[in-house]
Amino acid sequence: MIFTLGINHHSAPLAIRERVAFGADKLQHALADLVHSQTVKEAAILSTCNRTEIYCAAETPDAVIDWLAHYHGIPRAEIAPYVYAHPQPEAVRHAFRVASGLDSMVIGEPQILGQMKDAIRAAEESGTLGTQLHKLFQRSFSVAKEVRSTTAIGANIVSMAAAGVHLAERIFESIADQRILFIGAGEMIELCAAHFCAQKPKQVTIANRTIERGRALAEQYGGTAIRLDELGEYLPQHDIVVSCTASPLPIIGLGMVERAVKVRRHRPIFMVDLAVPRDIEEEVGELDDVFLYTVDDLAQVVESGLESRQAAVVEAEQIIGNRVQDFLTWLQSRETVPVIRSLRDSAERMRRHEMEHALKLLAKGEAPEKVLEQLSQRLTNKFLHAPTQALNAAEGGERSELQTAAARLFHLHSQD
Repeated sequence: MIFTLGINHHSAPLAIRERVAFGADKLQHALADLVHSQTVKEAAILSTCNRTEIYCAAETPDAVIDWLAHYHGIPRAEIAPYVYAHPQPEAVRHAFRVASGLDSMVIGEPQILGQMKDAIRAAEESGTLGTQLHKLFQRSFSVAKEVRSTTAIGANIVSMAAAGVHLAERIFESIADQRILFIGAGEMIELCAAHFCAQKPKQVTIANRTIERGRALAEQYGGTAIRLDELGEYLPQHDIVVSCTASPLPIIGLGMVERAVKVRRHRPIFMVDLAVPRDIEEEVGELDDVFLYTVDDLAQVVESGLESRQAAVVEAEQIIGNRVQDFLTWLQSRETVPVIRSLRDSAERMRRHEMEHALKLLAKGEAPEKVLEQLSQRLTNKFLHAPTQALNAAEGGERSELQTAAARLFHLHSQD
């Protein structure tokens, strides 16, 4: 049975989401621990700024919820009110909706698709991705492609990066007069850099743990790169700060920002924290002259764009509904695999036995025509012996059911 369980921006606030997030460097260890310690046959973990979800093939989701709480050292009672657990039909629908961008903060955003592919890659490398989940995610990607190619779900999309620019323009008359510091060099920062740098800012700086990667991004926009441990020195020089790293702990504390504000003589600083867990301590937002926004804050900005995409959402939901039924049919067909395999094995044993018998007769000099005739008769009798015996032995309603099944299985036509 396939289950999806987790928390997202619909079910839990940021303060809860960041406590159960998985860093990319922890995923494989977590997956191995989950599968080895629980009654879970297959598993994949999707952890982004908006959600932490576990897709698994298991008997029940209860043990997985216990594992999630235990792995993060959180009492189950603290996260249980925010956790959703979808059984198989809803789990499949949820996966398709997530891949298609229908469950995102920004409806139709394409970034989640890449994040899902990263999650699958991690599950493959850890050896926890089996046949059912592999098929589920391949179908998810196929559905997402169909939704994007046949509906307007992604038209005029308002991204989190664009929302950040919009908020910054409320604080500053012109971004072109500002100095921008990007912290991190991942996909989200690349998107933000593209949007902010389109406004031709006065200065661009990239701070990253790996200076080479930061320098590669900085060069695209004529900027400079610094190390993360230099943040305290460079922070006062910047008017706009956008951060999104995979750090498990805040990298910008209250004290660092207080010192920066003092050096800047209280000129305002606009800060966007897109990381989960947060990169910037929550208390920073309480400082005068500091405007701090999180992913949840930016979501409110993009909310206004939802109405224009509602018609496309309806179309997308119809597509997903059809594809969910197709996938559930495939899952049900897999339940017959053991029976089919057993049936084929039995037939193969009969075939080999009769083949050996026929070869012996040929070796004795029997006429080939006679041997072939006998082979076909013996095989036919053996193949039909069990179903014929079952039909003859059946009585009443059982006989009627078996007769109907036999007619369907062997494509028989009633003879009047």
